[in-house]
Amino acid sequence: MSDFKSGFIALVGRPNVGKSTLLNALVGEKVAIVSTKPQTTRSRITGIRTTENAQLIFLDAPGMARPRSALNRHMAQIARETYQQVDVILLVTDASGTDQLANDEFILQQLKDMKTPVFLVLNKIDLIDHRQILPLIETYQQRFPFAEYVPVSALKADNLEALLRATIQYLPEGPRYFPSDQLTDQPERFLIAELIREQIFTQTEQEVPYQTAVMVERMEDTDHGILRVEATVYVERDSQKGIVIGKRGSRLKHIGQVARQEIERRLNTRVYLALWVKVRKDWSENEQLIRDMGYV
Repeated sequence: MSDFKSGFIALVGRPNVGKSTLLNALVGEKVAIVSTKPQTTRSRITGIRTTENAQLIFLDAPGMARPRSALNRHMAQIARETYQQVDVILLVTDASGTDQLANDEFILQQLKDMKTPVFLVLNKIDLIDHRQILPLIETYQQRFPFAEYVPVSALKADNLEALLRATIQYLPEGPRYFPSDQLTDQPERFLIAELIREQIFTQTEQEVPYQTAVMVERMEDTDHGILRVEATVYVERDSQKGIVIGKRGSRLKHIGQVARQEIERRLNTRVYLALWVKVRKDWSENEQLIRDMGYV
């Protein structure tokens, strides 16, 4: 009998604790966009790590927070569905933050009846004195019966191999669900939209809220071996449109340039990227538009 293991692992946690950074570090390639803004992840991102004896399929769900809009409710539903269908749950928390346990209480309530093994992953240990780790673990031990406690730094790739080894121990024997060199199951259209959205977040800093969305309207290979991509950036107000476009279009041009370079690197092909910005008032409350934009 083969001793190859495979299974699904959910990364859950509050917004902005580093789940997407951790996913990318575990996979070894960017499969989820990263931003300092909360609720950057809106859809369930799959990252795949294949070793000699196991295939780990990571699901990075949207950060779990109390829902306040149609988009928030949709993201919360994705998170709940994610951790109900997996073999291991990694609760990621920010070890460098304050009142961690109090902030994670909402999530622990959601997990309390789970029979699935739950790990506590203390991220960002590069930002704290390591003498703080054990007392923090002991605090969490009193609140929830975690299967494992693993301190890591996703940014510095510290202790990730230990997290992988511990996770594999809890996976069942199973097949390779994906080819060994495949890193994600996200379609190219979704990946392109996310890479554009990442640059909007990065380059507008705090000026534009997270209620921006990107829809790839058209993709085609040209006769010259260039992938032509046309995409629309949706915002909710005219003032946001002006911020994204910038003076004489300078900011939108820069967003497009950096996003195009990242898309070319990920797809290993030359890309022509055309961007437009449109106002769609209160799109984050429009459930049909949320589905149309691929946040399903």
